[in-house]
Amino acid sequence: MDIAGPALRLDVEERTMRRVTMRVVPFLIICYFAAYLDRVNVGFAALTMNQALGLSATAFGIGAGIFFLAYFVFEVPSNLLLERFGARKWIARIMFSWGLLSGLMAFIPAIARATGISAEYTFYGVRILLGAAEAGFFPGIIFYLTLWFPAVYRARVIGYFMAAIPLSTVIGAPVSGLLLGMDGVAGMSGWQWLFILEAVPALVLSIVVFFYLTDRPAQATWLAPDERSWLATRLEQEQRQREAAQHFTVMQALGDTKVLLLAFVYFGVVAANYGLSFFLPQIIKGFGLSNAETGFVTAIPFVVGVLGMVYWGRHSDRMRERRQHTALAALIAGLGIAASTMLDGGLGKMIALSCAGFGIFAVLPVFWTLPTAFLSGAAAAGGIAIVNSIGNLSGFVGPFVMGKIKDTTGSFTVGLLVIAALAILSMLVALSLPHDAELERPPE
Repeated sequence: MDIAGPALRLDVEERTMRRVTMRVVPFLIICYFAAYLDRVNVGFAALTMNQALGLSATAFGIGAGIFFLAYFVFEVPSNLLLERFGARKWIARIMFSWGLLSGLMAFIPAIARATGISAEYTFYGVRILLGAAEAGFFPGIIFYLTLWFPAVYRARVIGYFMAAIPLSTVIGAPVSGLLLGMDGVAGMSGWQWLFILEAVPALVLSIVVFFYLTDRPAQATWLAPDERSWLATRLEQEQRQREAAQHFTVMQALGDTKVLLLAFVYFGVVAANYGLSFFLPQIIKGFGLSNAETGFVTAIPFVVGVLGMVYWGRHSDRMRERRQHTALAALIAGLGIAASTMLDGGLGKMIALSCAGFGIFAVLPVFWTLPTAFLSGAAAAGGIAIVNSIGNLSGFVGPFVMGKIKDTTGSFTVGLLVIAALAILSMLVALSLPHDAELERPPE
């Protein structure tokens, strides 16, 4: 019995985690793919939209980034409501509302004419509404994954899920580039068709989410009884283990120094991500490529990012080490971005930007194991949301700085160096963070 017991538990664990992973992760990847595509496709639309709406690089940077100000305001309340009402209903609501508003971007000229508000300020307004609609989606999913995956599995699973970020550009960049060629179809410009057609997946998926997701393991009729029992018990044991070390209320989590330091680390990483993502198509277009060619070349750093995410998350889980993995990936991101400003040829720049893509995306799955290692329950929902919302403020700062400096200097160089410096600062803060690896050790 002493030998059979552990072997039986291992068999149940393997069966359960395989079934949960196959049921949950691919579907969430598709959902996040749609979310991220609707968030950053404005970068491709800018290739023709900016001229059509009369937007300067500064105005575009403000509009691209202002999304994150609304996102910041509504992030924590949205995630707490998700914890209260359940992921299935709340995520479906989020996806439906952001799908509608993403499609509304196509009608900015018509809205401006009807209201008498300038196209520039209409652009700002719709982006604010889109940020409010999408608030809570990403941290909600991270919190949802803590309800289904024990700590030892989280970096790799978050890596699989967040691979949707670079994948949305790997697939979306060429598609977006081609959609820009639909000028004149039904009297609309290609950038308008881009927003309309890329909003459809979110609207469809909002309905599927409502019927497909299961809020908690105890409700998972698609698991065998022994699988449900093992998973619920394991997750409950881990929660007790975290709370025995330190129990956080929601308000304590929101003001905890470690949570705020994590938010700063994420701020630097996100600044590098969005500063690059929103302006990379314009940087590459400067190589003298067509819109379609720009779409395909833009995908290259994100292909490397997909590989980095999956590999680095699995490596972190295998080594059971988080802090140094987070810091090293942030350093690679910063150095890659900085190196791209020192190289003149397109090939050299793309190699440097591909290294940056590896670092930017490799850091994400490992980073998100840090707050989930010591927070649980409503405190986890609130703490994850505050880290994400403060971090995503750099989604405003990064594009604004890039746009403002581009208008002032006529070059992206100084803006890229600023976001590279932020990524390297994130590395330094990550190395200073306390992290108790024992909190992620499987309970005996």
